[in-house]
Amino acid sequence: MGIPENGVLLRIFIGEDDRYKGKPLYEYIVMEAKKRKMAGATVIRGIMGFGAKSHLHTAKLLRISDDLPMVIEIVDSEEKINEFLPFLDEVVNDGLITIEKVKVIRYCPKEK
Repeated sequence: MGIPENGVLLRIFIGEDDRYKGKPLYEYIVMEAKKRKMAGATVIRGIMGFGAKSHLHTAKLLRISDDLPMVIEIVDSEEKINEFLPFLDEVVNDGLITIEKVKVIRYCPKEK
């Protein structure tokens, strides 16, 4: 499995509390990407952010979580990313999805 040098970065901005079919949405998205044999996915948990409704979400000392922002990043070919978009349209009801072109410098497994 490889990525062309001229790849695409897909970013999905959602909330930590977002769910789909009873599972955390970020987990559902990553497992679907794996099932589709995409090159890889990373979930990043933010400590502060706000979205279209301007509701501030933040990690406080006294609270473990207040629906913190989550970002899922997937880099793959433009074709595979475009094939993934209808799935995202179905499962992401509240969030932001962006795409940008990237130059892939290196993509290989760690040597054993």
